[in-house]
Amino acid sequence: MRKEENLESPLLSDGEPAPAYSEGSTYALVCALLASLTSIIFGYNRGVMSGAQKYVQEDLGVTDGQLEVLIGATSVYSLVGSLAAGWTCDRAGRRRAVALSAAMFLAGSAVTAAANGYAALMAGQLVSGVACGFGLVVAPVYIAEIAPASSRGFLSSIPEIASNSGILLSYIADFALAGLPTTLSWRLMIGIGAVPPLFLAVAAALAMPETPRWLVLHGHPDEARRVLARLAGDADRRLQEIVASVREASSKSCAGESPPGVWREILVRPTPAVRRVMLAILGLQVFQQACGVAAMILYAPRVFSHVGITSDRAVLGATVLLGAVKTVAIVLPLFLADRLGRRPMLLSSAGGMAASLLVLGVSVRAAATWWAAAASVAATAAFMASFSLGFGPVIWMYASEILPLRLRAQGTGIGTALNRVMSAVVGMTFISMYEAVGMAGTFYIFAALTAAAWVFVYACLPETKGRSLEEIEALFDTAGFNKPSPRATPS
Repeated sequence: MRKEENLESPLLSDGEPAPAYSEGSTYALVCALLASLTSIIFGYNRGVMSGAQKYVQEDLGVTDGQLEVLIGATSVYSLVGSLAAGWTCDRAGRRRAVALSAAMFLAGSAVTAAANGYAALMAGQLVSGVACGFGLVVAPVYIAEIAPASSRGFLSSIPEIASNSGILLSYIADFALAGLPTTLSWRLMIGIGAVPPLFLAVAAALAMPETPRWLVLHGHPDEARRVLARLAGDADRRLQEIVASVREASSKSCAGESPPGVWREILVRPTPAVRRVMLAILGLQVFQQACGVAAMILYAPRVFSHVGITSDRAVLGATVLLGAVKTVAIVLPLFLADRLGRRPMLLSSAGGMAASLLVLGVSVRAAATWWAAAASVAATAAFMASFSLGFGPVIWMYASEILPLRLRAQGTGIGTALNRVMSAVVGMTFISMYEAVGMAGTFYIFAALTAAAWVFVYACLPETKGRSLEEIEALFDTAGFNKPSPRATPS
């Protein structure tokens, strides 16, 4: 099994860590930070409509139903972008995919900010949504292939932090610009999002190198060596490993291990172990969005207005608090996941979210009083913190561990696609749902779904902390799957 798993580039292998060379690590950090601008821009585009939507409706006469479609459709568009991004990364290169992502973010923000009607808004969000799909893919791929083994874990965590930082920055921009005339405020809120993509496009064209693995795959070993010389101490050895890995992957592909065969193994004829792995991944992706996090990110100002917070600045200030809590909390799993384990963090996260949603439902059901407003803000902040401690970042970590390497790209793609579809469903139905069953009833439904997520984690997900890839795969055979909480060896 180990031999079969070593099809990936040494830059992505689980082998012996490379020595930490300070100069190479610094260069890799700079490259990772530049690539992570796509994640910051993605977060900004995802969160900015939270505060801008009220002014868009006032200025352009957009109805609640149109707004739901406008916001939710962005997730559908991002699904298209994420599927196209993989093909673009392979054909045009990782660096050019980053530049293309930046160009689309720039165009989408500009078109949306200049819109004079609903059709133009939809056109701008179409471009921005496709760009968001690119942002979900290109930064992690680029960083995973450019990072030295000694710092890959840290560098690979930067996009998740960057995405949440982008959401926070969008909330701050909404708060700062809310006092301007209506027709100007929302256009500036969205238009500011065009500035970072311009910088990123220039950086991708002038400063960011292509990844060594892509260069080797496309017949540029000399250029790959020059990049490796800046990333690692023994460039020749690393280059030889990459070349050998590419040749081995090519030979195995010629022998029959083609992508269609992988798709058949996942969707048509999965083994019992693969079926259980995919059940775990798809279940986590569904429950991550079914808890209502997209509604919190996109519609928090509406929730706060519902409980009697009437000042626009107070509403947007409370939203900034949510973004700050989410951004700070997202850092903690990076240090706790290997110490506490994945299951405890996911169970604690689901329990905290369910309790927070119940409190939020009770508070919005009460009369519009100061304590109801304070309880609503506190419960929403607790929900964001609980989400960021587990169901936000840990599900991606868990999925990458339990998928066999030969199925990782396609399996992750299926999970991401389902995640985007669920996000679109929540974004496009939240207003209609609370108009039908009430704001409190909506949060009770989210609480029930989150409680179901807790049961799913407890019953179906074994612990992976401290286990080798072979041990993790064994957990998903018949015996291992029926033991949801095995004791892992200390890490």
